[in-house]
Amino acid sequence: MRDAQLRVGRGEVAVISGQSGSGKSSLLYCLAGVLAPARGRVLFEGRSLADLDDEGISALRRERFGFVFQYGELLPELTVEENTALPLRLAGMRKKPALAAAREVLERLGIEELRERRPSQVSGGQSQRVAVARALVHRPAVVFADEPTGSLDSANAAAVLREFLELARSQGTAVVLVTHDPAVAAQGDSRYTMADGRLTAEAAARAGATEAGA
Repeated sequence: MRDAQLRVGRGEVAVISGQSGSGKSSLLYCLAGVLAPARGRVLFEGRSLADLDDEGISALRRERFGFVFQYGELLPELTVEENTALPLRLAGMRKKPALAAAREVLERLGIEELRERRPSQVSGGQSQRVAVARALVHRPAVVFADEPTGSLDSANAAAVLREFLELARSQGTAVVLVTHDPAVAAQGDSRYTMADGRLTAEAAARAGATEAGA
């Protein structure tokens, strides 16, 4: 990546679009602290991720970040409700209040009735809604989404994306989303194009709490 500059504010949706192999997923993982950039820096609330040790990075990803992947990545042995509550349980919340919080988010996404089912017992669109619920249940500062609707048909993709972004914006969670779909990219408050490792801004991002460059 070269000259990649990105700033994302509270409740803002920043979309990075580009073809496969353009480097957009690598940039996303650098911003999320999964990969370390070869040069440059990633700042979260004014602090460089490079200043954190492994435990600090893990705590940040567990408590302040959320993740939505293309295929959901739900744990098959857990119910929908348990999958949703997982970030809260990992953060040390007791089971009963964690499950109650999970049910609240599932209800907001219209799938509360699925809470006792396993991932194998729900549709693709429902599974991705569960992944969204899991990413947002602990009210993270930022959610990183890698082709979150890429495995869905157009009708399900549009519905899941709308519900995802509405819920994130309503709770002040920033979203950094990568996609190759122009229809998805159009939903961003700020938009960027990744090509040959270069990031080009298509719209200026609003000032905010989260800044990153790699």
